[in-house]
Amino acid sequence: MRLIFVRHGEPDYKHDCLTENGIRQAKCTAERLKQDGISAIFASPMGRAMETAACTAEQLGLTVTPLPFMHEIDWGTKPGAQEVPYDGHIWTLACKLLTENPEYAGSYDWAEHPYFRDNRCLAEYRKVADGFDSFLEGYGLYRSGNLYVCRENHEETIALFAHGGSGAVVFSHVLNLPFPFVLTTLPYGVCSVSVFAFWPEQSEVVIPRLELFNDMRHLENVRKEVLHFEK
Repeated sequence: MRLIFVRHGEPDYKHDCLTENGIRQAKCTAERLKQDGISAIFASPMGRAMETAACTAEQLGLTVTPLPFMHEIDWGTKPGAQEVPYDGHIWTLACKLLTENPEYAGSYDWAEHPYFRDNRCLAEYRKVADGFDSFLEGYGLYRSGNLYVCRENHEETIALFAHGGSGAVVFSHVLNLPFPFVLTTLPYGVCSVSVFAFWPEQSEVVIPRLELFNDMRHLENVRKEVLHFEK
């Protein structure tokens, strides 16, 4: 199974929709994806993700199935915890954590640091990771340790439209990379296309492969696109 992950187009965060430029980006993305053999489309239930996905669905004559667990993650100090700086903004805190404590770059102890331990994002991380694993089970892929076991091979391509935060959880969880490391080293832009491959290697073991990351060549003036990471 191949999974094409697409971040939503340029957002109007206040109204949870796409800007005019975001709509143009979504249409360009639909054109980019029309030859990829997509058989099913899924999206975060938020407006900007559903609107982006709808352009591709219309192009392919498919419907969009919402996945509530892929809703953009929340962040900020969790109730009863010590105040987290920068309003808990996870990209800022990830950079701060790694520059202050470089040993966390390859450490799975990131969840124990107060920047994340006392942050609402930690519960959100677990919700997305667990939800994504349950979703993959529908395609015969079952989490086993840090890899997956294929019990039923699905030779198809599906598309998932979501967000910078919830998508970063997927990259972290599937590729077994520390979350702060993903947030700082793997930023991806609006309407960018990334591709995961889940093919059995030997026996039933599946080692997820990232075949493509942050492809934005289908967008006009791609070098002028500014990264936005908000709720």
